[in-house]
Amino acid sequence: MKKAPFSTLNLEPIVALFLFFLLGACQTSQEYVGTEIPTDQPYLIVLGVAQDAGYPQAGQQQEWELIKEGKARKTYAVSLGLVDPVKNQRWLFEATPDFKEQLQLMDQISTTDRYPYDGIFLTHAHIGHYTGLMHMGREAMGTKNIPVHTMPKMAAFLSTNGPWSQLVSLGNITLQPLAHQRTTDIGSFQVTPYQVPHRDEFSETVGFKIEANGKSILFIPDIDKWEKWDLDILDMIKSVDAALLDASFFQNGEIPGRDMSEIPHPFVEESMRLFQNLSDQDKAKVHFIHFNHTNPLLFSNSPEHQSVLDAGYKVTREGQVFTF
Repeated sequence: MKKAPFSTLNLEPIVALFLFFLLGACQTSQEYVGTEIPTDQPYLIVLGVAQDAGYPQAGQQQEWELIKEGKARKTYAVSLGLVDPVKNQRWLFEATPDFKEQLQLMDQISTTDRYPYDGIFLTHAHIGHYTGLMHMGREAMGTKNIPVHTMPKMAAFLSTNGPWSQLVSLGNITLQPLAHQRTTDIGSFQVTPYQVPHRDEFSETVGFKIEANGKSILFIPDIDKWEKWDLDILDMIKSVDAALLDASFFQNGEIPGRDMSEIPHPFVEESMRLFQNLSDQDKAKVHFIHFNHTNPLLFSNSPEHQSVLDAGYKVTREGQVFTF
């Protein structure tokens, strides 16, 4: 196929029917461009965009009713698939509670000689980012020595706490060490973790820069606040081709009755103010992701969604493809 420019690409339902229910009928045609899954170049596919507990969340009857009425759709927790179709290799970023559904999607677009994945990369020990590892165990897939790439505290957490420690002791997974700003080569890709400030109750937290063919994607689904980071997010955006960034909450006060200082994230409104002096080209690199169930960016017909697009940024959607 003809190599597409580096951009987010919405998959045409006629080409990828399995993604049809993911794309949402109310997406604006000008936001995404249709394409087919690449067969001759590496790519990244977005498998989920929601915060850890997905959408709808447990006990949120109004959200379940919206799904029933066809006014909303189920949205998976944040996860990325990395695929090299030429080398028959693929990797997973984040093992979410939606692991089995996301694996099924990957199985319909890609294959690997090391099933289910050639490796898995984890950002941290919050429930939406690692608990899908349970599907590797003897009660489920019973995998053999699947590489799981983690930072030191994350590796220690998995090794010393059940039931995760059983995955290690039985050889279902093999922990592979990562280090801050130290690049790991995997197939055609290079992956570099960047430690970020977050609520590190059980592990450190990282984002990743993923590179191939001279192009790069920054993935930071969780961070407390951009100003707490010892790196400059503006410089990072300028240095990459696309940046998938934490957008857990659109604005302060979004969760009634809860002190949001206890769950710090960069509000989308804050991020847009911080990014406002970027060039139009750099603004277009920003793709917001990791939406809490209260975040109106989950709905592409919301005024907030349109305000993000009007400001020159993007809203990540499941099924999007980034080519390298």
